[in-house]
Amino acid sequence: MGQKAFQDYYPDHFSHCYGCGRLNEHGLHVKSYWNGEESICIFDPRPHHTAIPGYVYGGLIASVIDCHCTGTAAAATYRAEGRAMDTEPRLRFVTASLHVDYLRPTPLGVPLEIRAQVKEIAGRKVVVTATVSVHGKVCARGEVVAVKVPEHLLPDSSLKNPAGAEGREP
Repeated sequence: MGQKAFQDYYPDHFSHCYGCGRLNEHGLHVKSYWNGEESICIFDPRPHHTAIPGYVYGGLIASVIDCHCTGTAAAATYRAEGRAMDTEPRLRFVTASLHVDYLRPTPLGVPLEIRAQVKEIAGRKVVVTATVSVHGKVCARGEVVAVKVPEHLLPDSSLKNPAGAEGREP
């Protein structure tokens, strides 16, 4: 895809996630992009991502949904605020809740297409729904409640108040 992935805008301090961190050499490197009003991620599971021979491990499916949805939450919030993803203050979201329904076995050896839609943006919370499909058939669906990382935990804010907002280490 010609555009920059949502996760590539994360500051270095928040780019170590096993699922989507560009700085985690052993991670999955989930990459998400806008496709109109929804976001899309194409993920190619590796042979070691197996559950039973020929099928993807369910925990991997949950991880990909999780990281795709938190990335979508950040991108949607920037969009709702009318700003580009490289503007300050930087936004980063983490998972407050993850629910996954496995609808059919997900075959290994083919790319997974993850599509997400923003269901709600309310203050620090963004609710995102997603589907995981193979060859047009939905194999899993999920919902993530993502919350914005508090500003006092962002790396630049540690220079302003090293003990954190509540007077304790982050």
